[in-house]
Amino acid sequence: MKYSLFSSEENGNLNMLARGLVSDLETENAEIRYETESCVITIKLDKPDYREALEAAIATLTHPEYGKLSDISEIDAVGHRTVHGGDKFIGSVLIDEVVIAKMEQCIDLAPIHNPANLEGICQAMFLLPATPQVAVFDTAFHQSIPIRARVYALPYEYYERHGIRKYGFHGTSCQYASQQVCQLLKCSLEQSRIVICHLGNGVSVTAVDCGRSVDTSLGYTSVGGVMMGTRCGDLDPGALLAIMKEQDLNVKETDLILHRQSGLLGVSGVSNDMQTICKLAEEGHQRCQLAIEMFTYQLKKYIGAYAAVMSGIDILVFTGGIGENSSLIRSMAAANLGFLGIVIDPERNQEKMSRDTVISVDGAAATVVVIKANEEKMIAQEALTIVKGLKTEQAVLLK
Repeated sequence: MKYSLFSSEENGNLNMLARGLVSDLETENAEIRYETESCVITIKLDKPDYREALEAAIATLTHPEYGKLSDISEIDAVGHRTVHGGDKFIGSVLIDEVVIAKMEQCIDLAPIHNPANLEGICQAMFLLPATPQVAVFDTAFHQSIPIRARVYALPYEYYERHGIRKYGFHGTSCQYASQQVCQLLKCSLEQSRIVICHLGNGVSVTAVDCGRSVDTSLGYTSVGGVMMGTRCGDLDPGALLAIMKEQDLNVKETDLILHRQSGLLGVSGVSNDMQTICKLAEEGHQRCQLAIEMFTYQLKKYIGAYAAVMSGIDILVFTGGIGENSSLIRSMAAANLGFLGIVIDPERNQEKMSRDTVISVDGAAATVVVIKANEEKMIAQEALTIVKGLKTEQAVLLK
């Protein structure tokens, strides 16, 4: 469970005061790591559930020595990252019982993420009953994808009646990265063609044309697109049917393979962690080398495809844990894309970036930038906007 505390300044900017991470919930290894500008605190926890984890987080924020609040009543709003809003939510929304009921209907669309998101929301509402709570949906940014790119070539009734279509993910990260990179480069978001590579244990590539998502690699669920840590990415559905038939697998067993046993882990056979895979590949591990080659090849294909969709590319963004920390992955994914104006400077493409950094050569037609992911700030901004009533359009489609 990640959490961050922001204060809102008079000019509208958000200033991060503290952040924390509760890891290994419900296990003996659970701990909370809390950071401010002046301290880093690590506290062991005793098998905390969601409520106990949130109580521990609040305790750090209100601690008399290193906390930033004197009382939890100082919290004006809580923003929650929510992965999948299906076709029921087209933007961030103030949470009430009706919204929770609609979110419960979306659980099957993201079975790994949505239940945990809902549990966090329910516990926050219990512990902070008088504080407005806002759901910020990862799928909302991609609602602008045109119908030609979001409908699958199945019988049309599956789209029309059952909502089987591309929804996309990492929208909050993409929204932040697209805004942040244009601020960094002092260019107009409304006049820029941007490809964003969000690379972590989950991976997506998104085309942002004039500030709007026009296509993205993840689809109905978070298992397609580029191969990920344990997820397979794009797959011929016929191959999946063959595996199910030959191995006599049921849906649950097949789902386990697609979500938990594939991707970098499935190909390398040793790990889903890119840093580990790169280290073993350097030592000569052939399947780790293959995993890296497959991963960067698939990224390159999507970058090229989305440049074609937008009739060119002005900015290529790398973000997320892998995108920010692996110079090898960045260089391999962008190699031989000079015909699109993409040329990385090897000296600028250092291993780890402590800040937002341009890594392309001077004068390149397309600027390549590493943007530090900051979904928390985007979520906080959305929560503030909703609570202040600055967004007036309806964000919920009550179907």
